[in-house]
Amino acid sequence: MSDLRSDHGPHPYTLNIDEATRANDAFRDTLWTGRLLQMTVMAIPAGGGEIGAEIHDGHDQFLRLEQGRARVMIGEGPENLAIDRIVGDDDAVFVPARKWHNLVNEFDEPVKLYSIYAAPEHTHGTVHETKAEADKE
Repeated sequence: MSDLRSDHGPHPYTLNIDEATRANDAFRDTLWTGRLLQMTVMAIPAGGGEIGAEIHDGHDQFLRLEQGRARVMIGEGPENLAIDRIVGDDDAVFVPARKWHNLVNEFDEPVKLYSIYAAPEHTHGTVHETKAEADKE
């Protein structure tokens, strides 16, 4: 498998996305950034780890869980999250631009997921080992 600690965009790139997602232990690792699309892999710790309530004004987001289960919430505001569901392996989550959302791992196994942003959200090559590191940025 190719180097996972490197953003390979905007060059053409192939990977086994399941293997890359499961192998990642960083909170967030940006594997590919193009002009209109970005793909990151994430590891959310068991027992309350979370992405954190957030909103993206300029792009949609797609998440797919490859391992674990989590609670996903999406809505009009951080206190108004009308969608509140448990998702697991092989489930996909579509988050429209300008919707608040969060993913919380309330279970005993780490969640491994990949996220696709259209357009990119993070600076080319972004790696956050922890949520605290991501929050600082």
